[in-house]
Amino acid sequence: MNWKKKILILSIVLMSISPLFAGGQQEKSSTDYEIVVVPKDASNPWFVRMKVGVDEYAKETGVNVYQKGTAEIDATLQAQLIQDLIAQQVDALCVVPVDLESLEPVLAQAREAGIVVITHEGADLENIDYDIEAFSNAGYGAFIMDNLAEAMGEEGVYTTMVASLTNGSHNEWADAGVAHQKAVYPNMQLLDEKPRVESNDNGDVAYNTAKELFKKYPDLKGVMGTSSYDAPGVARAIEELGLIDKAYTSGTGMPLDNKALLESGVVKSLTLWDPALAGKAMISLARKVLAGEEISGTVDLDVDGYTALKFKKNSSKVLEGEGWIVINSDNVLSFGF
Repeated sequence: MNWKKKILILSIVLMSISPLFAGGQQEKSSTDYEIVVVPKDASNPWFVRMKVGVDEYAKETGVNVYQKGTAEIDATLQAQLIQDLIAQQVDALCVVPVDLESLEPVLAQAREAGIVVITHEGADLENIDYDIEAFSNAGYGAFIMDNLAEAMGEEGVYTTMVASLTNGSHNEWADAGVAHQKAVYPNMQLLDEKPRVESNDNGDVAYNTAKELFKKYPDLKGVMGTSSYDAPGVARAIEELGLIDKAYTSGTGMPLDNKALLESGVVKSLTLWDPALAGKAMISLARKVLAGEEISGTVDLDVDGYTALKFKKNSSKVLEGEGWIVINSDNVLSFGF
């Protein structure tokens, strides 16, 4: 065989195997990607519901996507889990962060490893590709306040409750609720000494904190909650202290978990978006990024409430949908979760 034929054969061989070396691996199809959803924890009913959506997405599309969470809500444990997934060289991480500040360097490691990072409830994070919010955080905070104001008769002293003072979305909602109150409900006043308290995403902590507040501040009439544990925990305190129809709470909560509270009137209303749909939306966006699609203008993720996402003002990373709903005694059984 002369040297020209040898070069020709070698060229053909190299062309046939070159995709194996592009980017270190053969180009993957959309169903070959490994995408992992990392919630705040695995036991919270909110994230159990998110897993339902993740599992449905995997079944409907054939995409290798699954949810993996820690046994409890803990920023350190979540960071360790994400580092383990980075070592496994997954293609994309869809994260609901426990603590923004502590997670920032870990997400930076993921992106340096070439992993796509999509978050939910992490609008202030920098080391991400995109963050998805079910709605405008400012709009949702105002929405919760509207529900609390209606229950309080638009007058009286209230305070705000968040999972922690470092939780990005919860504090955005609380800030927006306070701003909305000042603009729209002049006969309501924020509690000066305790304008914001923490529940640690724990119903018992919310209950004990609220009980102490109502005892210490007899004029306190309302608590605006943000974590899904806040309003139910505050409601227990209201009921135990005999303050039904004298003190009120509103916030985020799961329908069936709070059916008895809503039907008894201890809680007048709760607000919500469906975490199952939020999980699907994160996955859908991750697939678009992995496929190299341009994310601009109005973004359609083909998920209810996320078909006309728009970028948050002055942001190129935060996308906002239209997903909020109100739950009360009349419709609590209509959601199916």
